[in-house]
Amino acid sequence: MKIINLLFPALLLFSWQGGAQSPPALHTYSAAKDVVWASPGGFNLTMDIYTPETGKKNYPVLAIFHGGGWLINNKSIMDQMAQYIAEHGEYVVCNINYRLLVDNGNTVTMDQIVEDAFGAVLWIKDNIKKYKGDRKKIAVTGDSAGGHLASMVVVMGNRLSSAGFDAEPPGFKPTYLPRGKTAEKIAKKDGLEVQAAIISYGAFDIYEACLGDFERPSNFFWQMGGAEPRPIFGAPFNVEDNPERYKAVSPIYHLPDAGERKLPPQLLTVGTEDNLTTPESVKMYRDKLQAAGHPVEYWEYEGRPHAFLDSGANPFLGTSFGKDAPEALNRMIAFLDSVFY
Repeated sequence: MKIINLLFPALLLFSWQGGAQSPPALHTYSAAKDVVWASPGGFNLTMDIYTPETGKKNYPVLAIFHGGGWLINNKSIMDQMAQYIAEHGEYVVCNINYRLLVDNGNTVTMDQIVEDAFGAVLWIKDNIKKYKGDRKKIAVTGDSAGGHLASMVVVMGNRLSSAGFDAEPPGFKPTYLPRGKTAEKIAKKDGLEVQAAIISYGAFDIYEACLGDFERPSNFFWQMGGAEPRPIFGAPFNVEDNPERYKAVSPIYHLPDAGERKLPPQLLTVGTEDNLTTPESVKMYRDKLQAAGHPVEYWEYEGRPHAFLDSGANPFLGTSFGKDAPEALNRMIAFLDSVFY
């Protein structure tokens, strides 16, 4: 399944300009910006939290993980998406920063990025009441690399270990843990369980991507991130000799049978013209979910390429938030409403 083997140079598209205007807001919201939720190794991780102002005592929560190949971008690329959902839906929206592979001198590993995603969800459950969020009603979403992280929360959120990736088999130690709780205690109580997920043009097979060119000099994303290409788990690991590590961060290899563990309802979206995470790759993941007995919806956005949810305008792809994102976001809000209201 080819999902990110060709991270094409056209994704120099991440120099954004102003785009068309979005539809008028249905209501206002309040925003808490740059809330520090963890500081692994002194590296501050932040999120923006948007709360609708419609008079409700509390709201379901949507956690957003941005895309960018785990190498570029930050939560600002999802600013307009987060604002739109807060203005047009009744959800507390958390727009999240996580570490990138190029951070800390190009030493961050893929398992640490997954642990950031897990930690963010645990922080939200611990703290979102302050922002009128309901900790028992949480959905995760993300696009591209962020879709991968949201999928990891859904599929691998029970694979926790205090030893992290040194465990056998490899596990994850969330970047944030509630006071007095261990990774094992969280896993035993299904503490990372979420109630819904929306995965937009997500990456599901990191193992195959790295068998391709993701870790090689031909991958322009590393250059865009300002770093030399390297193995995503650092030396001495490589995909040929350590397949178990790469498959441990690839949700497609770990879908449980619904009779053993039922996953929450999921909506998978992709543009018909996406040649980075293709409709075929997303449909393959959908089919595996369905075969395992999990509830899943699938939507193709006619005529759209990759990155149709990102803020601003993209002259390379011919997309802009105001022109392209609202139709997709309205479908997402309708899906969330079907789960939570």
